[in-house]
Amino acid sequence: MKEKQELTLKKKILRTTLVLVILAAVLTLAYFILVWTGAWEYINSVDKIRSLILSLGFWGRFVFVFIQFLQVTFLPIPSTVSTLAGVLIYGPLQTALLSLAGIMLGSVFAFFLGRVFGRRLVEFMVGKETCEKWVKFLTEAKYSFFVMMVLPAFPDDVLCLVAGLTDMSWTFFVVTNLIARPIGIFLTCYIGSGQIIPYHGWGLAVWAVIIVVVGVLIFLSYKYRDQIENFMKKYFSSHKKTEKKVVAEQQTEKVEETPQENKIEEKSEEKIEKQTKKSAKKPKKDEKIDKKE
Repeated sequence: MKEKQELTLKKKILRTTLVLVILAAVLTLAYFILVWTGAWEYINSVDKIRSLILSLGFWGRFVFVFIQFLQVTFLPIPSTVSTLAGVLIYGPLQTALLSLAGIMLGSVFAFFLGRVFGRRLVEFMVGKETCEKWVKFLTEAKYSFFVMMVLPAFPDDVLCLVAGLTDMSWTFFVVTNLIARPIGIFLTCYIGSGQIIPYHGWGLAVWAVIIVVVGVLIFLSYKYRDQIENFMKKYFSSHKKTEKKVVAEQQTEKVEETPQENKIEEKSEEKIEKQTKKSAKKPKKDEKIDKKE
């Protein structure tokens, strides 16, 4: 017993040290890349990010994808800021595709960190209370993950990390992100580019209405966030319960079917036995006849 406990302790120590070393290496690498490129001074300004990427020429696209990757995993950069900076440089379509590549890679890597390195790393990155809250939420209402990835009121980057701690499968996570992420990215790129709604003339009035409506929706979503969370938890947990009931009913039907099948098999076996007994009796009659002769 003591040897097993010592082995588990050694494994835990090795695992935590490995996590810390990898995390430190990634953060150090990211920091030096940002300092080398000059991005450290530009992370919260659209104009500065734009000028940085333009100064790098062709390699600016890779830096832009890397910035989108980092804002999901390690850097507190709002995705809207970096995405709008890309729209000013590359246009809406190219920016949407580059952003989707970087954000998807970042989302998958965040899920990987949670799944492989466990709760300690996630708690270190997002906080213990936040981690416990969203782990419990996603465990009880897994299908709400899609809704939360679309709505702006929920921390989608944090959810990707925390999702790795739940029983969510890789397939469900990736498919959900492939559906949910492009919605926000393409809307941000095309609406923010000014091609659909211009920034002059009649577009100014429309933009004013959009800003007011979006502001009200964000305010209401944050104000009634607990109610929204409770509603989704009840709705999706009830959906989960119905699925479990259906599976349980199917299993009971199979269990009920098997005795009937066994009865049919027993009856068929009894018939075969009777037939064999009859066939066994016939030769005895023939023997009696032979004796009489």
